[in-house]
Amino acid sequence: MPHDWNIKDLEYWDAKIRDKVAEIGLSCFDQEFECCDHEQMLGYMAYSGMPAHYPHWSYGKAFEKLKTLYSYGVQGLPYEMVINAKPSLAYLMRDNSLCLQILTIAHVYGHNDFFANNFTFRATRPELAIPGFKLRADRVRAYAEDPSIGQRAVEELLDAAHALSLQCRRHTAIRKIGRPEQEQRALDASVPPKDPFERIHKRVAMKVPDLTRVPLEPEDDLLLFIAEHNPYLAEWQRDLLRMVHDEAQYFIPQIETKIMNEGWASYWHHEIMLSLDLPEDLHFEFLVHHNQVIRPHPGGLNPYHLGFKVWEDIRRRYDNPTPEEIEKYGAPDKSGRDKIFEVRETDRDVSFLRRFLTEKLMHDMDLFEYRKEDDKYVVSQVADGEHWESIRNTLLQNIGMNTVPVIRITDADFNHNRVLYLTHEHDGRGLDPAYVEKTLDYVHRLWGRQVLLETRVQDKPMIYSFDEHGFGRLKNGNAPADDA
Repeated sequence: MPHDWNIKDLEYWDAKIRDKVAEIGLSCFDQEFECCDHEQMLGYMAYSGMPAHYPHWSYGKAFEKLKTLYSYGVQGLPYEMVINAKPSLAYLMRDNSLCLQILTIAHVYGHNDFFANNFTFRATRPELAIPGFKLRADRVRAYAEDPSIGQRAVEELLDAAHALSLQCRRHTAIRKIGRPEQEQRALDASVPPKDPFERIHKRVAMKVPDLTRVPLEPEDDLLLFIAEHNPYLAEWQRDLLRMVHDEAQYFIPQIETKIMNEGWASYWHHEIMLSLDLPEDLHFEFLVHHNQVIRPHPGGLNPYHLGFKVWEDIRRRYDNPTPEEIEKYGAPDKSGRDKIFEVRETDRDVSFLRRFLTEKLMHDMDLFEYRKEDDKYVVSQVADGEHWESIRNTLLQNIGMNTVPVIRITDADFNHNRVLYLTHEHDGRGLDPAYVEKTLDYVHRLWGRQVLLETRVQDKPMIYSFDEHGFGRLKNGNAPADDA
């Protein structure tokens, strides 16, 4: 279809938007844009937006699925995609109208500012993002083309690594404690507390910790641990596990800040577009597109809508609080603009919504909780004075990495037989046995010995096992159950 714009138009509006970005005070990486057609956009979507990525059959499957859904009109394409890189890279759909391109460019700068300033992205090393993905792609292709390894072996190992990639540290901005510090902490904890009456009390013996235990403290990084502690892995296998782990660490901040990030970009594209003095036809088209982006989704959660509303409410509460809000939260100590810039830097979705998704805002947005009963969906709670916190807590349990069970390695030599012992941090939500079996199968492939997983089923302790005989449950902690 013919465009109502050319590259000169995009350069003109990009320059105007960059002036507004500087005026507003957004702090961005340098920004690059690439125009692409729908086929190219589908490819970027399948490969997580990266211009270079290692090959794997799952990405081809994702591309074909996206292409089929798009061809039949079941799924549309995003207006843009933005890469957390330095300089940042964004893709613009070639078939979009001029108004949509202007809106998208403004939206991109909001994402760019968020990537550059939010604390969760500090460990992602954006200046190395695109070169790093390209380097990993070259290494994987080299392994697949090596006659002593081959494509099948590479893909089978990547199958397991991809399935387990999110079993890793969630808070990448927090420094990981090394082994020497863990040992010192164990020694410090073993010293009995000072007793002011020690002359008349029996002396408490110091319990010497087992400093040979591996890991000394529960370990979150499953792939990294296996790469470092399975002595039977080849070097190329260790390298692939580290690659998949590194890519997961790069994407986790985006998972953890989806609502904040999309809301922030939507908030600022709205502010920028209103300040551009657009021609009347472009202004009306912008309003239509903006409302399409931030509209609520019936029966679901639109992160653009929720994030936009919360950012808008934070600024209002700090600039023009109601008497009731002053009484409840106290008088604001800074301007709304200063507050949203502070929050943009210091929060992720869970803390953002826990702190700023208020009862009034939830009521205004008509948020509710529902459940399925037989073949019907029934509203179970509404955001009134009695239930709004319960609804918010349910929401917090189902955003970001909270949708991924927390499973930690607690012993890599259980019963002194190199059995890998995993512990599920139970939060009231049980594990699906079918997923447990498949997951333990993948862990067993990578570890090469028996794997145990401790969890709870219907509030009772349960230990699942996977070894060379397959999947089972343990009876009395030492034998597979007959009905596994």
